[in-house]
Amino acid sequence: MNKKYIVKESRVFDEVIESGKKIKNYNFVIFYKEKKDSPTKYGITVPKKVGKAHIRNNLKRKVRAIIRNYNKNYEKNYNCIIIIRNSCLNLSYQELSSSLQYLLDKIK
Repeated sequence: MNKKYIVKESRVFDEVIESGKKIKNYNFVIFYKEKKDSPTKYGITVPKKVGKAHIRNNLKRKVRAIIRNYNKNYEKNYNCIIIIRNSCLNLSYQELSSSLQYLLDKIK
């Protein structure tokens, strides 16, 4: 994922989580807030209870790849914070992809 599509500032994370809308399923929680100026940006978090660092990094890598492929069809401008839940550990890449894309489609 290109750097211009990544949310890194903690104040943006806090702002989106506190004042944005929330959508969730069994595998992900997405907080999102509409913005007007730049393209959609994503922040990805994985709680420590999901597993050790290499497991959390692997999940984030998979989610970034899904977003990279999905972002080509996306039109709106949002800040999205994606929280990965513990249930994602047992899923294949295809199941992760369909679950995340379903939620991202609901945001549209």
